[in-house]
Amino acid sequence: MTPSLAKLTFVALVIGWYVIRFEHARRSRHALIGHNARDLRENVLLLISLSGLGILPLLYVGTAVPRFADYMFRSAQGWFGVLLAIAALFLFQMTHRALGQNWSVTLQLRQNHKLITSGIYRNIRHPMYTAFWLWAIAQACLLPNWFAGFAGLVGFGSLFFGRVGREEQMMLDTFGDDYRHYMSQTYRIIPLIY
Repeated sequence: MTPSLAKLTFVALVIGWYVIRFEHARRSRHALIGHNARDLRENVLLLISLSGLGILPLLYVGTAVPRFADYMFRSAQGWFGVLLAIAALFLFQMTHRALGQNWSVTLQLRQNHKLITSGIYRNIRHPMYTAFWLWAIAQACLLPNWFAGFAGLVGFGSLFFGRVGREEQMMLDTFGDDYRHYMSQTYRIIPLIY
């Protein structure tokens, strides 16, 4: 694998994400919001994540800036990044399909929101976050640049650690003992580990 093919793979990952998300975002606009916890903090976290997973790496792909932070690309890391990108998109699609009308880009609950505990949610409480972690690691493998490659880990990491506790509290407030039981039966991100 060449660095150019690795960059192309990253662009394909971004396009794949957009294609998957577009239809779900369009449909979810019509679902009424029952609870909205989107605030300034949430907007800042979303912007940081977008910068790390999209803006900075796409700037690098398009301009090679910042060139001074490049490091030697290894074909094996590129192929590993391809596998992670495919896994991220697959998991991303499964998560959106399972959530259906319950999906939201931010901390919102829809009216008549249902607690999803089957399918991809059977063992993992936050498979969409798992998909984004896979994306961030794939990005680090595909883009041999200390800034652009690792920006996804920093950007998404900020969103994840700044949001996951609030999201779980929102679910506990809404679903109570059902969510508490679900938490006791599942892992946050990685089955059998975390």
